[in-house]
Amino acid sequence: MNARALTVCLAAAWLVGCQWLPEQSRNATAEIDTVVKDEIESCYAEVPGFADDACLLHDWVAFGLASQRGDDEWRARMRERLAGSRTEMRLARAVVLSWGPPSQWKQASELFKADLHAAPPRLQPLLRYWLNEIERRRDQQSRLTDSEQARTALVEEKEALTQKLDALTDIERNINSRQRTE
Repeated sequence: MNARALTVCLAAAWLVGCQWLPEQSRNATAEIDTVVKDEIESCYAEVPGFADDACLLHDWVAFGLASQRGDDEWRARMRERLAGSRTEMRLARAVVLSWGPPSQWKQASELFKADLHAAPPRLQPLLRYWLNEIERRRDQQSRLTDSEQARTALVEEKEALTQKLDALTDIERNINSRQRTE
């Protein structure tokens, strides 16, 4: 048997391999998938906390997505609900603020920085990622503001130079008209 035929046979066996698994194995895999799916769907509290370790990451990720997709009204209601001083409330408020307007990003960053260390260890990488993301957006916003200010200054400088050039052109015309009349 040549190498090409052997390769084709192995690829075909690999592609249809699932059909050769015993029925029990496929049913067990389907049951596990169903249990995991049910477990995940039982999570997603509207306001996440630190208490339910099984749903900890699922709840916070879902809350982050809800914050990102929510409108200004939703965020305002959530900020009111999260007005407490407990660490989980402050971190949840930071998530909500981080998806609000740029004017709220500094406060979100400060809340993340102040309370990240007090979060459960399993949650800290996610919160650190969100902190880094908000810092990246703040940096981009700052650079955008700086470049907009520089552009405005250049437009003003161009306008001033245009006025000076127009004044010099008028002076040159006056000089030329006097020379012609003399």
